[in-house]
Order: sequence, then structure tokens, then C-alpha cells
Amino acid sequence: MVQSQESFMFTVGKLGAGMAILLGERAHLIEFPSLLLPPGATTGSIVNISVTQNIAEEKKRESDFWALQEDILNTYGTSSPEPPKLELRNVTQTSVTLEWAPLQLANAQLRSLDIYRNRQRLAAIPSPRSNTSTKLSGLSLDSEYTFQLVLRTSAGVFPSNLLRIRTHTMTDTSGVSVCFGTVQDPDLLEAAKNALSEMGAKWSDRIQIDTTHFVCTTPAATPSGAEASGSLTTAPGVEYQKALHLSIPVVQPQWILACHTEHRMVPIHPYYLGASPAPPVHSGSYARPQSMSQAGPARSPPASAQQKAASRQSLPPPASPAASPPSSAKPARAAPPMAPTPEEGAEGAGHTPGHVRKGTMSKTFRFPPDGAPDPRPADEAAAPAVPPADERPADAPGVKEEPVEAALPAPPTVEVPPPPPVDKEPHPSPSAQELADEEVGETEEVDLS
Repeated sequence: MVQSQESFMFTVGKLGAGMAILLGERAHLIEFPSLLLPPGATTGSIVNISVTQNIAEEKKRESDFWALQEDILNTYGTSSPEPPKLELRNVTQTSVTLEWAPLQLANAQLRSLDIYRNRQRLAAIPSPRSNTSTKLSGLSLDSEYTFQLVLRTSAGVFPSNLLRIRTHTMTDTSGVSVCFGTVQDPDLLEAAKNALSEMGAKWSDRIQIDTTHFVCTTPAATPSGAEASGSLTTAPGVEYQKALHLSIPVVQPQWILACHTEHRMVPIHPYYLGASPAPPVHSGSYARPQSMSQAGPARSPPASAQQKAASRQSLPPPASPAASPPSSAKPARAAPPMAPTPEEGAEGAGHTPGHVRKGTMSKTFRFPPDGAPDPRPADEAAAPAVPPADERPADAPGVKEEPVEAALPAPPTVEVPPPPPVDKEPHPSPSAQELADEEVGETEEVDLS
């Protein structure tokens, strides 16, 4: 409905490009768009302007406004994001695997999805719209933890339920989750699966998020029909490569049998793929043959201290020190020790103090004149001064002892007489002149013509 009002008369005072100045009867001056003036109106033209209210249009627009508000309420006001529900999928001695249903965000915008451990933020979940599980490692053995998800959206913060979990002990093997690869021995594969069933563990043919070990005897994949033809592909399988990429331990089936036999988690390093594990007790002979790279000649163990001592005792005893000269003779300076000959080693027990070993020069020795016979005995002159290297005892100076690989026979029992009593009387100290004579010796003029 349109309500009429009286009209007002104005005179166009100034007409511009976009605006016109209108002058009223009561000296009213207004600016009016020149586009709304009647066609042909110029400066000085008189125009009437009337204003009316459109009530029907006002009601229509009000109805449209409240319909829009109702749509906004039904779309964004009646539903809100749901808090995630956290559940336990698997737990081991040092890790837990958690999962939850897909997020229900309604019409809110996702900000973040964080995982909390013991009320402290641990990390943000990657790809929260599509990812519905996570695995947390590095936990302590037989310890209790609390986990919680916190969903942050444009509609607010929505925490999940609080999940309390206790990690397993070493005797609890129910957390083992195995993915089987290529096992060449079907009996060994069947024995490993039976052992997993008795342990309360699980296995599959595909690597999952809670897979703890990848079990196989060869990294090669077995194609369809390979069992009948007896051929295997040399290329590594897809699951084997995925296990290496995810840092999942690759072990042999003997590890499962060892855990089942000992009723606890055993170390996996002796059972890595490529090692030669010993078959566990009561599990059958499933030992893998040793590879050529690990095979080698057996080395003899190093000789023990008792064997080395026995080898030293089997050598001839060293010669006894010589007896001191009579007090009337000049005291001679002791010559440096020399290696005894085999004859001296055999008769070392009967040596007397003061005897000069063979191979040393006597103080009273003189070179004979030209043409004169050798004053020494024939057997002494013919005897070598120093024994050969292969006849020297192991403890002689300058001889390097070689390690003895095998034990030598025990030496025969030799009765050694006790040493003679030591003379307690002090010897007169030599004078400086005597020491000089001892060092130089008696001089003798030799005719060189």
C-alpha cells in the first residue's frame, strides 16, 4: 500500500553535471541528483517533488530477513563438532597404538588435533581429517600413562576421553604383531604361527600401524605359482621394503620360537635376517645355514698365562753367576751378561762364581804375535762366541718372545743345588788408579815396521 503526501515545489537554481541546486518557497535549499530531474529541466525551471512510503515492500523485505536468520540457525546453530573418542589398539613394552573414529566437525573449521601424554602436549596429529590412528614409542617398561586428544575448531575446543594405559612387562608377549614375508620352510612358518597363537600375539600378511616385527627368511618376494615351479624372485618384496622404510625390525622365525620357549621377550639382535641363530630348545632343527661371508677358518684361542709360563720353564735355565776372584787379585768390573750357549745351559747348575762366560774378552787376553799358535784350547777356540738366534733362550736380552699358540710339554724335574753362601766381608773399594788401569789395561808397544 502506497500512502500519498503533498508535493513540494522547487526552482532549479544551478544545474551541474551530477547535482542540481533546488530552491524552495520557504528558502529551503537542497541538493538533488540531476539524473532524477524531468527531461528538459534547466536553470530556472520549476519542479514539484512528492515523497510516498511503500509499506508492502517493507513487509516483504522484513520477511526475507527473518527467513535468512532461520537458515543460519538451522545450518550453524543446531549441530556442533563432536569430541573424538580415543581407543587403544595395541600396547607393547615400549609403545602404544591409539585409534579413533573420523572427526565430526559439523560446519566448523578445523584448527588442529593434538595428542597429550600425561596432561602435556606431545605432538600434533598429521593429516587429521584422514588419519585416524597414531603410534607412540619410547615409553618405559611396565609404566602407566594417560593419553588424550584435543580437537580445536572455529566452534570451540573439544577434548576426548582420558585413556589410561600400562605398558607390558618382559614376560607379556601379547603385544607382538608380526607381518610374515617369504618363509622358505613351510614347517617353520606353521610352527611360528602356532607359537604366536599360544603367546596371544597376532600376525598378518600386510604391514599395519601396529606391526612390531617383519618375519622372513629371505627378502625376495614369491610370485604366484612359484611354490610349484620352485623358483623365487630375486627382487625384494614390497612389504620388505616398507618394513625397512618404517624401521621395523626384520627377524627370522626362530625369534618367535625362542620367545615362545622362554615365555618372555628375547633380544632380537641374534635373529636378524642374515644372522645364524641357534634353534631354541624343543623347537626342532630350524637353524639357518651359515652364509659364506660369515664362514671362515677356526682360529686357535690365544695362549694363556699358564701355557706361557710352562713354555718358559721348558727352556734351559740360565747360567749361575761366577765366583768372586781372590782378594789378592784386582777386582774386575762385571762384564755385560751374554746369552749362554746350549752347553752352558745344560751345565749351568755346576758353574761357580767368577767364571767368565764364553763370548766375553778376558782382561789378561793378549793378541799373539804373527805366526804364533792360538793359546786357547781347541774346543774353546772352535766354539762360537754367541749361539745362533734359534738356540737362544726366550728370556735372553735382545730376543723377542713370540706368542705360544699350543701348550708345550712339561719340563723334566731338575734338582738345582742351592747357591753358595755369600761372603759377608766387605771388599776393598778400588782406587781411581786401579779403575783407570782396569778400563785401559796394560799398554804394550808394537813395532809396526
